Amino acid sequence: MTPEDFRALFPALRQVIWADTPGAALGCLPVVRSLSEALDSWLDGSFEWTTWDAAAGRARERFAAWLGVDPACVATLGSASEAVATVAASLPRGRVVVSAEDFRSTRYPWVPFHDVVEVAHGPGGLRVDDLLASITPGTTVVSVSHVTSHEGLRLPLPALRDRCDEVGALLLVNATQSLGVLDLDLARCRPDYLVAHAYKWMLAPRGSAFLAIRPDRLDSVRPLVASWRTTGAPLAYFGGGLVPAADASRLDTSPAWLTWTGTVAALGVLARLDPATVDRHVTGLAARLRERADAAGYRTFAADGPSHIAVLRPPEGVDPRALLERLRTRGVRATAAADRIRFGFHYYNTADEVDAISRLLIEEAG
Repeated sequence: MTPEDFRALFPALRQVIWADTPGAALGCLPVVRSLSEALDSWLDGSFEWTTWDAAAGRARERFAAWLGVDPACVATLGSASEAVATVAASLPRGRVVVSAEDFRSTRYPWVPFHDVVEVAHGPGGLRVDDLLASITPGTTVVSVSHVTSHEGLRLPLPALRDRCDEVGALLLVNATQSLGVLDLDLARCRPDYLVAHAYKWMLAPRGSAFLAIRPDRLDSVRPLVASWRTTGAPLAYFGGGLVPAADASRLDTSPAWLTWTGTVAALGVLARLDPATVDRHVTGLAARLRERADAAGYRTFAADGPSHIAVLRPPEGVDPRALLERLRTRGVRATAAADRIRFGFHYYNTADEVDAISRLLIEEAG
């Protein structure tokens, strides 16, 4: 699928420049239509709730085929934090290395169960060398986001994998901010646990998340909360003993039916994209913006590993939140924090949109 074909699936792009996918994806036509059809059938009474209930299983199959992994090693849950907590609660207490300013769903679930070591960030953000140096003998788990949305840093997963192997540590990767646009090369980085919430770059409604477990680690993880989904197929509802499924479906949580219906449709769209092509497109756009913004006096982050997310600190005297509001009145959607503004680029974004954003930033910088 070309960028133009992909862009045609997002009607909102006729009136906005959407650079806020790190926050949430735009509505994609096949996804929205699947939800509309489900709502119509709910309203007129023609729906089959068993069909809705099976959507998470269909999504598991599509997700596994898309990544090239065994569906028996994929669990379906409601959020990234549930997925990380499921792993954290299953493993023996140990030394877990995290980034001090990583997204909290990658950090906080470890705290009740493990001894968490946080790697400090410098003025320019997290340094990869500092992270690698913190993975010392005795480390049991390294829990990281592949891309840190606060800085736009793309971590070198092969280097992390090699360092984890050197000290005997497990590697958990939260790919919520990369899966759907970046080429993860799973065969090379081999995460022990891969987590992704699908409502950002994977184009799904909020509330569907995946936990993919390396086959040799599958026995290490148990359900965080046992439920009627724990026993696996064929599912039953009443009575009987608790015998967890042998595969990753024992970790499933009860699905939000319509969310998973939309997720099935989203995965159908993603399966038509070439990961390497999308990766080049989106990282090129972000590099284009960083170059122009840097020349205009904005400070850029993530020098150690640029990604498809460009995070900029405005020049002195330019308030990021006020800047964000002015951009919004000009049709540009992004996200601002106290000291920075964030732009993220999907396959539907264009070089012309980046140039338009650049002109607005230069104008605001004076």
